[in-house]
Formats: sequence, structure tokens, C-alpha cells
Amino acid sequence: MTKPGDDVTDQAPADAVANHWVERWLPAGWRPYARLSRLDRPIGTWLLLLPGWWAIALARPLEAELDVWLIVLFGIGALVMRGAGCTFNDIVDRDFDGQVERTRLRPIPSGQVSVTQAWIWLVMQALVGFAILIQMNALAIWLGVASLGLVAIYPFMKRYTWWPQFFLGLAFNWGAVLGYAAVSGRLDWITLILYVSGIIWTLGYDTIYALQDKEDDALIGVKSTARLFGSHARLWIAGFYDLTLIGLALVGWLAGLGWPYWVGLGLAAAHFLWQVLTLRLDDSADCLTKFRANRDTGLILFAAFLLG
Repeated sequence: MTKPGDDVTDQAPADAVANHWVERWLPAGWRPYARLSRLDRPIGTWLLLLPGWWAIALARPLEAELDVWLIVLFGIGALVMRGAGCTFNDIVDRDFDGQVERTRLRPIPSGQVSVTQAWIWLVMQALVGFAILIQMNALAIWLGVASLGLVAIYPFMKRYTWWPQFFLGLAFNWGAVLGYAAVSGRLDWITLILYVSGIIWTLGYDTIYALQDKEDDALIGVKSTARLFGSHARLWIAGFYDLTLIGLALVGWLAGLGWPYWVGLGLAAAHFLWQVLTLRLDDSADCLTKFRANRDTGLILFAAFLLG
């Protein structure tokens, strides 16, 4: 917990990437806003982006070129909307964050940014996201607007349910639905299976993330799957990863994807296995490392969709 007299006016949170460009290159006055958007913790942007990239690669017509411009739009959109979502999360959780060691140095509880300034920053990011969204087809635009409801409810779920990771999955994998619609102008059963597979993936990796905070969360009454599963967390994470692979195998079978996809899926399975077998449940640093490793899992799967 932040103590009187602590100098936290320009300190990065504990889980920020060490020696990140945010700390090295940005002027001091800009850094708190970059931290609000988690620019110094890019893993969340990757995890939000990758299901959308999977869908873009999957939905493109046979032999068609990958829409690079759409890939770029999704990249920028993921960056600003993840930033807006994190800003909203920090506004809602500001009292909790000040009581948790990993989050006490976030900009709002540490006094680097006021709540009013955070709201203004949130709106600015959302406007950039909307400018990107309206360049897509009508179905994609409406789906993008619908995602705001998922973003809005997520920060409150840890107060009422042991499964906030499920609600994070609903929001973080909406890009699979949006990306498929942006390319094809429609939705089908493959879209739904891809979306559900991503949600289950999130249940796995975000349980690993929540393991870092389980002791602090217990003290302040915040719920999570990490607390719910307790000593059985490894078994649950393995189960989530297995179900993710089954779902993605069903996607590949229904889409008639070629052998490179199945090779990629095998590599993703090996990566999941490494995470589960080497995970140290009570080592926060190792949990953060394994959580961040899911960017590589997602990139392997993106390559699989591209080549398959």
C-alpha cells in the first residue's frame, strides 16, 4: 500500500516492462497517460489483437491476398481500445488498486493523474477507436459498438463473481467476431467456435495472471479464478488449454485448412504444455512470465491460420 511520504509521482507499476521506451523516451508529463493505457505493458494489446488477426486470416477468400490495411487498422484499434479499457478499469478500481502491491503505483491511486484527467484521456482514445471502426462495413461497425457493453461490465465482475476472467474473455476475444465480419460481411458457426475458443484461452492465461494477486485479493475481498481454484489451478489451466486446442481443431476442420495449420496447432499445444508443466503457482515473477508467453502462442496460431 502507498504510504505517506512515498515519492510515487513518476514511478512505473511493478509489472511494467523494465527499461521500456515509455520510461526512456517520453517526457515526464506524458508517462502517466501512457501507463494508464498500459503502453509499458504491451502484452494486453497483443492478447486483444491476436484473435482479430486470426479471424482476418481465416475469413479471407481462398487464394486471396491478406488485407494488410485491415491488419494495420486492427493493430491501431487494439492499442487505443485496450488503452481506453484499461483507463476505465483504473477509474473503477482506483480504491482497490491502492491496496494491492502490484497495482499501488498505477497513475490514479498514486496521484499521478486525477480521475477527471483519466476520463478525458479515455474519451480521446475512444474517439480514435471510433474513427478506425467507421472505416469498416456496417456489420463490423455495429459489432464494434456492441463490444462497449462488454468492456463496461468487466471491471465490476471481480466484486460479484469468482469468474471475472470469463467476462474478460468475452471482451478480449470480440475481435474474432469483428475481424471475421470485417472481411466477410457475415457471421457463421466457425466465427462462434473461434470466439468461444478464445474465451477459454483467456480463462487459462488470465488465471495465471491472477495468481500474482491471490493473497492481496483475499485480503480486500476481490474474487478471481485463481482464488477459486486454489491449489488445483494448474489442473484447471491445463483443462482450459486443452479445450482451446479442441475448439481450434474444430475450426480448422470446418474451414478445411491445410497441413500447415495443423503443424502450427501442434506447436501451440507444445507451448501450452511448457507453460503448464513449468508454472510455479506461488512465484509471481514466473506467473507474469508465463502469462506474457501467451503472446507467442497467439502469434504461432496466427501463422497457422495464414499458412493453413
